[in-house]
Amino acid sequence: MRLRLTPRDSTYYDLLAALARHTVTGASLLAELLGASRPERERIVAQLAEAEHQADDVTHSIKRRLNQTFVTPFDRDDLYHLASALDDCMDAMDEAGHLIVLYKVAELPMAVSEQVQVLQRCAELTADAMPRLRKLDQLPEYCVEINRLENQGDTLHRSLLGDLFDKVTDPILLIKLKEIVDNLEEATDAFERVAHLVESISVKES
Repeated sequence: MRLRLTPRDSTYYDLLAALARHTVTGASLLAELLGASRPERERIVAQLAEAEHQADDVTHSIKRRLNQTFVTPFDRDDLYHLASALDDCMDAMDEAGHLIVLYKVAELPMAVSEQVQVLQRCAELTADAMPRLRKLDQLPEYCVEINRLENQGDTLHRSLLGDLFDKVTDPILLIKLKEIVDNLEEATDAFERVAHLVESISVKES
């Protein structure tokens, strides 16, 4: 690693780790939401909204700190985009959860549960990877696995869309379900964007 001659604010590492942990909470709540009754869904989606607000607060803290700190652990643009990408993961999961409740979807296709399982794994791996930015430890393995999961998510998404257009005859329900699964796919894509940024940072800082 390159020799660093100036001190750097290490608080960013803690904030990024905290932000990633919120995505783990969000993915877990989504999984809980899928198997819940309609009254329980209202409670769970409120918890999901709170997790999203907490993630927003951490994201804003990172961005405010960037405006106040002269020396950062790594490129400030990379820090900014990494925080934004993590927040995007949370936003997409929160949107999917709220749509399930808003649209009063009684039953979701089984493959939606598989989409959420992919998201849970992405979130867990990302939360595990963020603290390793300090030493750039084992990050290539993380990036490869997230890419594999995103490919799995793409396959699930395409299959789900094919089934929806083939089997759902109610056009309104079709629109509702498609919007939900599209938001779940967007969350998976957002986790891949996080991994790409981590990979870029790892290359620059190695």
